[in-house]
Parts: sequence; structure tokens; C-alpha cells
Amino acid sequence: MADYKPLEDRVGQHYTLVEAQKLDTSDELHHLRSEFIIPTKDDLKRKTLSNEGTSPILLRHETLTVQTGLASGYEEPCIYLCGNSLGLQPRQTTDLVATHLKAWAAKGVFGHFKAHDDSDMPPFVDIDEVAAQRMAPIVGASASEVAIMETLTANLHLMMASFYRPDKAKYKIVIEGKAFPSDHYAVESQIRHHGLDPKDAMILVEPADPLQATISTSHMLSIIDEHASSTTLVLLPGVQYYTGQYFDIPRITAHAHHHGIMIGWDLAHAVGNVELDLHGWDVDFAVWCSYKYLNSGPGAIAGLFVHEKHGQVDKAASGNGKVEFRHRLSGWWGGDKATRFRMGSRTSTCFMFTRDTGLVGVLAYHLLEFVPISGAAGFQVGNPCALAICPLLASLALFEQTSMSAIRSKSIRLTSYLEELLHHSKAHGLGERSTSLFQIITPSNPAERGAQLSIRLKAGMLQGVMAELEEQGAVVDERKPDVVRVAPTALYNTFSEVWQFVDIFSRACIKAQDGSAPPGGGSAALAGIDSKGWSHIK
Repeated sequence: MADYKPLEDRVGQHYTLVEAQKLDTSDELHHLRSEFIIPTKDDLKRKTLSNEGTSPILLRHETLTVQTGLASGYEEPCIYLCGNSLGLQPRQTTDLVATHLKAWAAKGVFGHFKAHDDSDMPPFVDIDEVAAQRMAPIVGASASEVAIMETLTANLHLMMASFYRPDKAKYKIVIEGKAFPSDHYAVESQIRHHGLDPKDAMILVEPADPLQATISTSHMLSIIDEHASSTTLVLLPGVQYYTGQYFDIPRITAHAHHHGIMIGWDLAHAVGNVELDLHGWDVDFAVWCSYKYLNSGPGAIAGLFVHEKHGQVDKAASGNGKVEFRHRLSGWWGGDKATRFRMGSRTSTCFMFTRDTGLVGVLAYHLLEFVPISGAAGFQVGNPCALAICPLLASLALFEQTSMSAIRSKSIRLTSYLEELLHHSKAHGLGERSTSLFQIITPSNPAERGAQLSIRLKAGMLQGVMAELEEQGAVVDERKPDVVRVAPTALYNTFSEVWQFVDIFSRACIKAQDGSAPPGGGSAALAGIDSKGWSHIK
């Protein structure tokens, strides 16, 4: 550690903690931090949910602890820069979940349809529609183009069932080569479902330069050009989960459409992170989860976007009484609300004959005719879990206190500050060997990235760096064998936290290089559960 200079001792007033605190003072979103529960460093290490039997974690925050005396003294909050993996819990979440449970307890089945004078929570049957209305501004869509439903991968399958319609001429799907595994599995299984071979029908886009982690827009467009005559669908991430690269959605979408190709986007790392205009960009469909930057809890209910041109339901187009709409996998919750509970719409008669005896029987049966709701809601299958939507509503209420423009503006400043401090750390804090200890693989241009910076460490350092970060209460995400993902989130992270993280991270790099980092078999948070597979992605 002899060649490490703490950030506070480095040349340049801009790189002091005092300067970081000044940036926090001028932050217009700083007040929103108090709307989240920030785990303390002790919380992360404690083996119980309660603090010595006095204070459940769900009710505590660093300021609340001091004001109420629920715990002895001040408990230092952790430095949580992991919103790209799981967002923190809004304080209002507990209240909304409790309100829903109370309505269920008090009204039973009548809770589906009855509102309450002392609660803003909608009846169960309307809660997904309300959530879609509040989600729409975040993704740049009209409310009718958004549905809150299912999980991301399930929604991806539902979308491909409608938008992937291969024929002999056009049957390929263009997908990013390092797409999140679930996307890859979904695409491969859809291709096999149509009796095709993924080795032929799945086009994997890799960086043009194998030494680079990111894919240029020009290279992406060239791959689409190369396979345009045989491609029927392009599926890409808005923000790449591994590198943090933010793809040029409007340009790539327009290019795919120029070739008559449908295009969908996985926005798991984009929604709530960057500004989106899905309708204006003419995106065909998009899917996303809500447990990252939307702070709705582990495995939270997901969402999808379907452009209005694909959600039209025309009851007069055919001229024969048949309703015209885009093919989809159908379910009762996507059906016209006026007929959702009907058992049948018309009766058909079947006459059975044999060659020898003639007519032997008549069978009458009901033929159910599915008429979808117009818009994205018509792609719903089963009724969404009202309980699961409550945490989403709690988070969306915080987004309504600001705008995606303001969130994105702070995010750019926050991540740029992180990048600047990391570069300064290499130049002034880590000595001659600094250039070999780590490199940032996320694009440096703020327009080409979201909140996340992905840092590639020197081989063999990851375990030691992560152990030291966890020991110091800094929560980030790792991707083996050598990448740390750091994502300061505009709604609750501060410039001071970014400063503190870089100071801890720089020390961790030196310790890992020297072999003096805390011992351990990987992430302390995952100790003992490697058999469940999480150690490979945490």
C-alpha cells in the first residue's frame, strides 16, 4: 500500500470530498434519496433482519435511525451502486403493499371492483391499467401502448410469437452476440419452435474489433445490411448489460424498417435509466423488467410496449363480421372487457355421418371468439398479480416527482464524475502500475452509455477487489472473470458516495495486487450458495 495516495491528498481541489459534497448541495434531485431505504453497512453483514430485536430493517434509514432512536447511535449507510442489478426499496412500498392486503382482507372478491374513500389505490381489476398510465411517460409512449404484465422473458416469448413469423425467404433473427443469456435462450427456442436451425437462423453480432467490448452503430447496421434479404426480426438491448453501452435505438430502428424488418428492444437496463421515445422512434415492440432502475423488488412484474400500429383491432375491415387484429398468443385478460367473462359468442352445429348408416348424430358446441383489447393490453394473457404491482406503483410515484430529463441529466453528471475520478486515481493515486490494474470498457461518450461503468480488472484481481469492497460496505456487481459493474443511480446516489467508492476501490486494487485483500471464495454475500449458480453472475 506504500505507493497509494488517498484521494484527499491528491493534487487538485476538484478531487476532494468537500468538492463532492458541494455537488450534492446543488443537486436538484438530492431530496429523493430520503424516499428510499438505504441499507447500513451493519445491515449487510447482520445474519438477522432485526437489529438486536429493536428495529426491523424495513423501517430504518440513516436519518430515521438518528431521529427515532430505534437503534443505538448512527449507523453508517452502505455505498449502494448496484441499481443496475436490483434497485433499492422506496419507503412507500411497505404502505402500498399493506394497503392492498388490507383491501383484500376487508373486501375479499369485492376488492376487484370497489375503490375506497381513504385510499388512492385502484380496485384490483384496474391496477394494471393505472400502472401502465404511469409507466408510459418513462418509456415515451401513450398509455394504450404499454402493458404491465408477466416477466421480461415471458413477455419476450409473447412478443416473438406475434412478431417472429418466418417463411422460406425471411426467417433469420439478428441478435447481439453477448446478449443476456435469457434473451439468447428465448430466441433460440423460438427458432426451434418453428422447425428451424439456430445455427442458420440466428445471426450473432460481435464487435468488429475482437479486442473491443462494444459494437459500433455502423457495424451493427452493416450486419443488418448483410442479412437483410433473409432477416425477419432484429432483437437488441437498449443498454447492454455487460458493457453498459447505450445503443442508438432510433437510428438502428429506422435502418431495420428501411429493409422491411421488424425490430424489438430489450430495455431491462434502459427503462428508468435513459430517456426513451419508443412511439416517436417507431419501435415495433419492447420489453423490460422493473426490478433494476424501477426499484420494484426482486423478480418484480415486467412491462411491454407495442406500437399503436400493431395494436389496432378492426371489427369492420374484413367485411364479413370477422375481427381483424395482429396474430398473438391469446388469453382472457387481453380480451375485450365487455366480453371477458362470457362463456361463448355463437353456437356451431356438427353433423356426423357414416357411409353405411347416414346421419348418426348431431353435436352442437360453443365457439369462443377472442376479441382483444386495442393496444398493448390486448397482448395480455392472464390477470396480473395486483400485489406485485403495488411496489411498482410506489416507485412510479417517485418518478412522477421529477422527469426522465432531469434524471438523465443528473445521471450523466454522476457517471461522468465517477469516470473522471477513476482516471484521476490511475494517474495520481496508484503509481506506475496503475495502467495495468484496470480499464473502463464502457464508452466514454455519455450519449453512448447509461448510468453504468464496467471496469475490467487485471486478471486474478476480481476476487480480492470484491472482498475488500464488501468489507468496506461498497455494493457493486461483478461479472466473472474480471469485470466490476458500477452504477450510480440518479434517484438515490450522491456525488459524495461516488467519491468514497473510488477511494475504496483504489485501495482495493492495491490490496488485491499485493495479496493483502480479505480472504474468501468470492462474493461474501453469496458464501455457501455456489451450487445455485449465482456466483457466476453476481
